[in-house]
Amino acid sequence: MATSTASKAAPEATPTAAEKPPSLRKPKLSKRRRREALSFYLFISPWVIGFLVFLLGPMIASVYYSLTDWDSFNAPKWVGIQNYVTALTDDPVFWKALWNTFYYAAISVPLGLVLGLWLANLLNKQVRARKLFRTLIYLPTLIPLVATAMIFRMVLAPNGPINDFLGLFGLSGPNWLLDGPWVKPALILMSAWGAGAATVLLLAAMKGIPRELYEAAEVDGASATRQFWSITLPHLTPIIFFNLIMGLINAFQIFSQVYILIPKGKNPAGYDAAQTMVPLLFDQAFSYYRMGYASAISWLLFLVILVFTVIAFRTTRRWVFYETEVK
Repeated sequence: MATSTASKAAPEATPTAAEKPPSLRKPKLSKRRRREALSFYLFISPWVIGFLVFLLGPMIASVYYSLTDWDSFNAPKWVGIQNYVTALTDDPVFWKALWNTFYYAAISVPLGLVLGLWLANLLNKQVRARKLFRTLIYLPTLIPLVATAMIFRMVLAPNGPINDFLGLFGLSGPNWLLDGPWVKPALILMSAWGAGAATVLLLAAMKGIPRELYEAAEVDGASATRQFWSITLPHLTPIIFFNLIMGLINAFQIFSQVYILIPKGKNPAGYDAAQTMVPLLFDQAFSYYRMGYASAISWLLFLVILVFTVIAFRTTRRWVFYETEVK
């Protein structure tokens, strides 16, 4: 009796790796697979190191500094969420900059999409020298923003080409970069300069639309306008959505154009009228040395961009068409 009890209480022996069935054994990597894995980690390590050092690290540091009062010279002083409270409740310049950013994004992004769609539709037709026109339309996007801003300073000058053109019709052109009401339209006008990037993507998407769809529409008697709205535009919605997201992100981070076109020291009134979020952040950090407050502004801007991006993604089911997706 005692023997049977002892045998029941004895724990079962754990099978060794050799005793396990083949299906439960952990597969060993071959020498070739280990070499491939090592090569993968070696090639990806520069990106990982760069991401940790130049992106993730500064982001974590900015979260901490946004909760402090720091001038970049003395030790940071912990203030909690006071920087965020100050920006949202006690800084009219913050709200003005946010409104100017909304204004710029709300007009420049749709303008760039419409202009890019129109140009892509023109270039998609069988016309002479279309390759040359494609190159000329895309070429401005290769010019650095600083150089583009310098060009527009001359174009938008009181005696520049735009005002000279308006003078041909007996119109007196405004001081685009000096008069407050005309500063934001000048920045929006400059944003159209980069429509070539959207044009190239939309044109490539147009080339991928099956020709059979247009032939069937022609047999049914559909006009060119009807074909555009019923065939071309639905197939372009994924590219339009991509350009919308990228355009919003870039518009909310406009900086170089404001700083070069409208220098703060020479034109305070025009600069205030064109004040946007990133120039405000830059001023707080490097003009007034309020690094903690600037970090808080940067995270508030991040939240604004995130909200608009999420809203855009949530609306895709209503208007973005994917050929491989069955609805």
